Amino acid sequence: MSFLPLLVAGAVIRGLVRRPEQIQIAKDRGASEVALGDLSDPESLDAALNGVEGVFHIGPVFAPNEVQLGRKIIEAAQWAGVRKFVFSSVIHPILSLPNHAAKAPVEEALVNSDLEYTILHPTMLFQNYSASWEKIVETGVLAEPWAADTCFSRVDYRDVADVAAIALTENRLAYGTFELCAPGILSRHAVAALLTQMLGREIGVRTLDRSKLGETPRDMLTMFEHYDHHGLVGCSLALRTILGREPRTLLAYFEELAAASKSKRE
Repeated sequence: MSFLPLLVAGAVIRGLVRRPEQIQIAKDRGASEVALGDLSDPESLDAALNGVEGVFHIGPVFAPNEVQLGRKIIEAAQWAGVRKFVFSSVIHPILSLPNHAAKAPVEEALVNSDLEYTILHPTMLFQNYSASWEKIVETGVLAEPWAADTCFSRVDYRDVADVAAIALTENRLAYGTFELCAPGILSRHAVAALLTQMLGREIGVRTLDRSKLGETPRDMLTMFEHYDHHGLVGCSLALRTILGREPRTLLAYFEELAAASKSKRE
């Protein structure tokens, strides 16, 4: 994640990383200070949060102790005298899916804290397509490991970052919980049609055989099975209202990927 929205807002950013080789990555993304620590290590959290006014927390997805890690940083933030805490949760944390259900207890701990909290519920991210972009262009096929008819709302994580920056540097989102979705609820067929329009050639769809995905965590397979029958859909009103502009579109994101890919080849 880039810290650009916070930098634009004039914030001084301290990143928290687990490994020394990640320090430069955090600095390259805009952190002027970087603390080395671990969410499971209270002493390192105390040091990292010393003098900090606001925390932006994104839990480690599919970590078996995600709930405990979330609670620890909330406790550490209270101990350190942090004022604002922004939690990037997930759309529909009431779902029994492991990666959703792990968010609800963290939200509960945050609501029961004395922190000025803001909870964000982003849906599926545009950025998930970046890893498979070259293969989509090469093969002319959009392939995912769940049914092609299931529909999803999606969002550009840069818009989520913009909302987080507002929550950390202003007061208007205090004590709110906000579903963050860009306009559009699309199946894989609809996304492929968007790609066909943009690339000027036919893009087909395929459902990947999950038995051939290699060592995929059981929790992730459970999520794919859920997606066979149920998508993740939400409303774009909150995101549009908070930003005061239209959210970034999936088509525009694909155009960015295409331009970056072309630039890399030239």
